[in-house]
Amino acid sequence: MSVLIIHRNPFEPFPYRDWLSGYDADVVVLAARDRVTGAGEEVPADHLGLTHLEVVPDFHDEEFVFDQALTLAVKFEVTHVVAHHEADLLVAARVREKLGLTGAWTADTVPYRDKSVMKRMLVAAGIEVARHAVVSNAAQVWEFAGENGFPVVVKDVAGFNSIGLRVLHGPEPLELGGPALVESFVPGLMCHVDGLVVGGRVVLAWASQYQYSLSSFGSDPGARVDLTLDVTDPLSVRLLELTGRAVTALRTSDRHLEHAFHAEVFHTPDDRLVVCEIAARTGGAKIREVGAAIFGINHGEYVTRAQLGLSLPLLADTLAGGPPPVPARMSGQVLMMKRPGLVEALPSAVVEPWLARFWRYAAVGDVIPPAAGSADFLLAAVATGADRAEAESRLRALGAGFETQTRIVQEGSS
Repeated sequence: MSVLIIHRNPFEPFPYRDWLSGYDADVVVLAARDRVTGAGEEVPADHLGLTHLEVVPDFHDEEFVFDQALTLAVKFEVTHVVAHHEADLLVAARVREKLGLTGAWTADTVPYRDKSVMKRMLVAAGIEVARHAVVSNAAQVWEFAGENGFPVVVKDVAGFNSIGLRVLHGPEPLELGGPALVESFVPGLMCHVDGLVVGGRVVLAWASQYQYSLSSFGSDPGARVDLTLDVTDPLSVRLLELTGRAVTALRTSDRHLEHAFHAEVFHTPDDRLVVCEIAARTGGAKIREVGAAIFGINHGEYVTRAQLGLSLPLLADTLAGGPPPVPARMSGQVLMMKRPGLVEALPSAVVEPWLARFWRYAAVGDVIPPAAGSADFLLAAVATGADRAEAESRLRALGAGFETQTRIVQEGSS
């Protein structure tokens, strides 16, 4: 038994050797250099304790990544293929299918990667989504807006990290690089539900609410707060129930599947829940670390172990037929996006008993580019509290410190 991990991420959040303790077999990783260095990490000089580490310049060409992954899978006779990044789920599925391996195949993965297929299947299950259409040019976008009104949202049918997403309030120059999804803008705060499916059953889930707009990553200079919802909050109960229905609706076969999920759901001013989209992977930003703070479970680790058939100690009672675990506390994350210029000042390391983690993705003296996506951070922290109110108070205080202690000077300013 051996595993190939397709890795389009920095290494710090994914300590595979630690996660796979007790896994006495080959661990092979195919990694993208640009995602490692882009996070301020050095490309490893050794194999990080892995059987084999293959580093290629980038993962921009899907066919290249597929060929590299298939070559490694054959060479090392792998029995399992793991991918944590949304853009690599189909490549992993294709390798499994080509070699007849366990895990999700193409038909299992497409509903989570093609947003038009996803929305069609959700609607068929009676789940509300925004009015939408697949378009190939600007004229079709304006036609949709003429029928449904502005604003509209335009996004790649297989996009991620809000890259390329645009909110249009009227006609403007627009070029589409391929098939896109246009949908009516849904007002309200975005919620998200994150969790883990093992054996086709949701065994871990929790609900959170972004206090900001994901699409504003390129223009928002302030602290962005994301909070878990109290277990007894009626909204949390509704979100968990809705997401369970969505996971069921997107299942295409009786294959034995293990996967994480990250669902984004609008909570509208008139109290409706409208599914934006759902991904079959762990949440981005510091959502994995928030899960560790409230459950003691990093579901990046647990989904990796689940796909390999390894033990999941903190879910033993749930897997034996018991209910999913309940968070022991509340938590959340506060984030500050990169913005272009010379970094002249950054916050010092924060030390508090309620602070789970703190990250800096630049140093004083660095010249940094603008955020390239909603996961391109300058600063990040995860904090906890006895309830949502306490967690929010602590996160907002951290965010205020981020804002007052950060100074970035753009070229030509004084």
